[in-house]
Amino acid sequence: MKRFFITLFAVLMTIGLSAQDNGKTLNENGEIIKKGWNFGPLPVVGYNSDLGFQYGACVDIFNYGDGSKYPGYDFKINFEVSAYTKGSSIFRTYSYWNNIIPRGKLFVDLGYFVDKKFEFYGFNGYASPYYKDVAVMIDNTVPFDDFEHGIVTEPGMKESGFYAMDRRQFRAVVSMQQQIGNVKNLYYGLGFAFYNYNNRHMTLSKYLDQLSLYSLYRFTNLIRANEQEGNVTEFKAGIIYDSKNFENDPTRGIYFEATLTAAPDFVDNRNYGHMTFTGVFHHYVPVVGDKLTFCYRIGAQNVLAGDIPYYAMMNTNLMFYKKIYTEAYGGSTTGRGIKRNSVIGQGVAWMNVELRWRIANFKFINQNWSVALNPMFDAGMVTQTFRLEEQKAAMAIMKDHLTYETSEEYDLFYSGESESLHTSAGCGLKLIMNKNFVVSAEFAKAFNKLDGEGLGAYIGFNYIF
Repeated sequence: MKRFFITLFAVLMTIGLSAQDNGKTLNENGEIIKKGWNFGPLPVVGYNSDLGFQYGACVDIFNYGDGSKYPGYDFKINFEVSAYTKGSSIFRTYSYWNNIIPRGKLFVDLGYFVDKKFEFYGFNGYASPYYKDVAVMIDNTVPFDDFEHGIVTEPGMKESGFYAMDRRQFRAVVSMQQQIGNVKNLYYGLGFAFYNYNNRHMTLSKYLDQLSLYSLYRFTNLIRANEQEGNVTEFKAGIIYDSKNFENDPTRGIYFEATLTAAPDFVDNRNYGHMTFTGVFHHYVPVVGDKLTFCYRIGAQNVLAGDIPYYAMMNTNLMFYKKIYTEAYGGSTTGRGIKRNSVIGQGVAWMNVELRWRIANFKFINQNWSVALNPMFDAGMVTQTFRLEEQKAAMAIMKDHLTYETSEEYDLFYSGESESLHTSAGCGLKLIMNKNFVVSAEFAKAFNKLDGEGLGAYIGFNYIF
């Protein structure tokens, strides 16, 4: 919580310096109607239990036009440069434009993400075993290119790199929606996305001599030789229904998106062309006016055709993003309290349930503020497996090359367990400005120790849906 209040103080001080007096016209709810430009240069001070302490800078630029759409706006632009203490960095800009497409909006996202310790727990959820202490040595007959031979991970190591890899991702996304005829709240959506991935064994010095699950997957061909790096080009088409009353802090309404994504492999030509379906349904149910809202999100993504590389399978192919990361189930954007990116398959389904209680509203430095609590429950699972039969057979390939540091010999690839729901619960605290800018602190814990034993803590921005 200390880090949350540091973030909160930084936000208040910066907004206080940049707040503008826009005439203080009030709407029927007594809120100040924002007009024209609103700048929010901010230090990025956050925390994520998966990534560490976050530091950097960002700026939110809003243009509310004449104020007639408030809390809607003409456009919003965000720039962020930040880093986490566990080795991740973010270089990103995104923007929403509500004044370019008639009865519609345009979304543009450009980002480069460096993850020097990117979590990799294997494929197919509970089918992949998880060992808190991995103690095994590999002999020098195995031809690894990334690091020296004879690697050993010792029992009880505080800084184990066995379940991690190095990943670099470039992302460029352009999406739009436009109202269909005169049908209220119904839109068609079109989008284009390009991703470049570069994956490898970790380059952080303290992990160079450690065995990693990623490298074992490479050796056994669970991760193909041509999947160390690659490009994905996506063309999206979808149907969207959106009756939310507010974009970023809704208290009532429905959001539904059904998107087909075609990803022809005409850049790398490795026969990884594929098609996916992604569907999400959000429902915001007022319980006590706009003070208490019950809301939930149900989502699913499946591969319909073709052959998908493992790195593309980890991405959720939505038209518009609420959070910086769009990874597989587990972590701050999907399954809070669940190990980040630990539920990976060709098909994944998930659910998030929250009760959002706005406990206070006030005006400060010429802005409208709310404070909210959000108890939550998350659940998700793999619904379409990926290379499961190869995963079951992988240990036979490695068996003669491994020496165990304990009397127990264990399978590093396949647990023998059937997949089931990965569940967690917790609570969050929100500070909301002008129904658009949300400072968030969330804490959650997994019900199953295989999904994570500690309390997940996530301090940053925005609701997850």
